[in-house]
Amino acid sequence: MSALQQAKTFLVENLHLAKDALHIYVALLVFFGACLVFGWKARDWKPLAAVVLVALFGEAWDMRDRMVQDIAPDYAAHLKDLWNTMLAPTAIVLLARFSNVFQRGSRRK
Repeated sequence: MSALQQAKTFLVENLHLAKDALHIYVALLVFFGACLVFGWKARDWKPLAAVVLVALFGEAWDMRDRMVQDIAPDYAAHLKDLWNTMLAPTAIVLLARFSNVFQRGSRRK
């Protein structure tokens, strides 16, 4: 088992999370972490690109691990993982760009 798979198993077992939830948490961590570290705004494309890169890297690693173990690829599962990873950050970017949800002093009537 690769280091990535061991880390995922450890987190899932010790935090009592589903693997799908882990994808969401990692995506949000990467998104907001990139905003904080690089000073990017949530409305920018850059934090979303960071999440895409991390998600693609993670799925490529998962596919590699399956090949090493002679397990057939499960493309539907990989697409589901990408969907789970990208949904929340994409929604945040869209809300930040096209609404006043994240603006200071905005009031709803």
